[in-house]
Amino acid sequence: MKKSLPMKERITVTRRGFLLLNSYCPGLLKDKTLYAFAAAIQPLASIWISAQIINELTETRRIPVLFGYVAAVIGTNFIVQLLKNVLNKAAAEKEAQMWNFFEKIFSDKAMSLDYADLEKDQVQQARKEAHENLFLFGNGLGELVWSTTGLVSSTVQILTASSLVITLFSSASGNTVMDSPLWILAVLFFIVLGGYANSRATHRENHLFERWCKDSVWFYRSFSFYSQELSMSLERAKDVRIYEQEEAARRAFQYMTAKDREDAGAIFQMSLYPALARVVIGVGNSFCWVYVAVKAFLGAYGAGSIVQYIGALERLGAGIQDILFQITDNAVACTHLKGLFAYLDIPNHKYNGTLPVEKRAFCDHGDMDYEIEFHNVSFRYPGAKQDSLKHVSLKFRIGERLAVVGMNGSGKTTFIKLLCRLYDPTEGEILLNGIDIRMYDYEEYLSLFSVVFQDFRLFSFPLGQNVATDTDFDPERAERCLNRAGFRERLSHLPDGLATCLYKDFDADGVEISGGEAQKIALARALYKDAPFMILDEPTAALDPVAEAEIYASFNDIVSGKTAIYISHRLSSCKFCDEIVVFHEGAIIQRGSHNELVADVTGKYYELWHAQAQYYTADTL
Repeated sequence: MKKSLPMKERITVTRRGFLLLNSYCPGLLKDKTLYAFAAAIQPLASIWISAQIINELTETRRIPVLFGYVAAVIGTNFIVQLLKNVLNKAAAEKEAQMWNFFEKIFSDKAMSLDYADLEKDQVQQARKEAHENLFLFGNGLGELVWSTTGLVSSTVQILTASSLVITLFSSASGNTVMDSPLWILAVLFFIVLGGYANSRATHRENHLFERWCKDSVWFYRSFSFYSQELSMSLERAKDVRIYEQEEAARRAFQYMTAKDREDAGAIFQMSLYPALARVVIGVGNSFCWVYVAVKAFLGAYGAGSIVQYIGALERLGAGIQDILFQITDNAVACTHLKGLFAYLDIPNHKYNGTLPVEKRAFCDHGDMDYEIEFHNVSFRYPGAKQDSLKHVSLKFRIGERLAVVGMNGSGKTTFIKLLCRLYDPTEGEILLNGIDIRMYDYEEYLSLFSVVFQDFRLFSFPLGQNVATDTDFDPERAERCLNRAGFRERLSHLPDGLATCLYKDFDADGVEISGGEAQKIALARALYKDAPFMILDEPTAALDPVAEAEIYASFNDIVSGKTAIYISHRLSSCKFCDEIVVFHEGAIIQRGSHNELVADVTGKYYELWHAQAQYYTADTL
């Protein structure tokens, strides 16, 4: 195991962990603390009152006093138990939800990162390791939550138990040896010895646990894949059956079972050290009991006090053992918290800009007249050996229809990512009305674009919320956008209209939709946003020929007066566009109208067109 962090650094890391918990799980630590306090004080109060009852029974036997003590123990236990139940329920509910809040920590960080950083392997690896430590083994934040109870409980036990055993050493037995103050040191020695043994056992157990966790990551990843992804995923179900992949899953489970048996030794060792520590603790407790019994035999105190002192010494020992355990275990929590914070501290390198988009008086035609220009733009992905875009220069204004075509890997998607500022150019600049887009407020700049990506995703929410991407939306506007996107007929058959939930993740009555229907909803979502720039990346790829023809026929109505950038491998669709830009190996090699480009028999567009010509009708040209 790695060398433990210095105590000063552990305090800093722990404090930050508690602040993070309070931010994402408000009230959880407070409820856990109050519950732990009540749970720790109850048995000690019962010990003291029980001791008084026994003393009263064996000595004066005053009936009113006995009834008073009995009422006190019943009332105390009733009130404390009631308080514990209330606090435990509140804490349990928050603790059950905390894993969802922990997921939000990761989602918030992912959303704050620059998209370019999010795609980096080292960032994904840091996230994966932090996520696995937290969710597979409960390390880090989970440990802080659980240690809160232990810290509070042990502190209360040490303080209250100490107050109950003070009279043990001040009670005189008449025996010089037994009344010596050195017995205080002897008792404390055995109590601390038990705590130290427990602490060392925890340290050794943690060392083995760390090694076991590291060796078990593959096991859990494999188990998750074979038991959930491969067996349960509907996306893989057909291939699993056709290619008989259940046999591969069976072999993997056999291997994992064998690996689990191999790990039995490590698990046994993790159990062995705490067991040996309990032996040492038992020896220490026995010494304390003998000391209490001998002083009682010599007449230092009565039978009730024996109950009080033995119970208090046990609680004192348990408190010291637990607090030493928490201090030792905190080293493990801090190690994993540092891994979590290393991920959360990854800086966002994107410059967000400050210039507002909507308040500028653009050009001569008002605020909605936008002009975008790529000026000698080149881009290279991190770690790549060559540019994906090379010296691209292009200008287009609002209202134009621009088609972007080219072979796979020609740079079309990279061009769109740069336009949407998911990446920034390696060289050159992209201008919005003559100003570098990096100068604009990032969120406001993104508001200019409605995009239907080829790998878009819909959410398991009601249809209307999917279209509006909001819980509060205009139903008439959402329905109008769905109709324009060709979803009218399907919408009329949905059981709850716009309130119909998509998919069955959250609603058993949710509807499953086809790929083509999903594409229409994604198009309606882009229409609902009503941004001045609309980018369509293969918007009809999943549609049947009839639906595709309907979309093409209403293309001008769909894009209205917006700037439309249309990416497609189906060159027949380019006839709807004012201009076509042909990408090849990261550069623009041709541009012009469909008729102009198809007439150039030496050009790339002509080559691509005639490669698809067998699928076109005679009058397509």
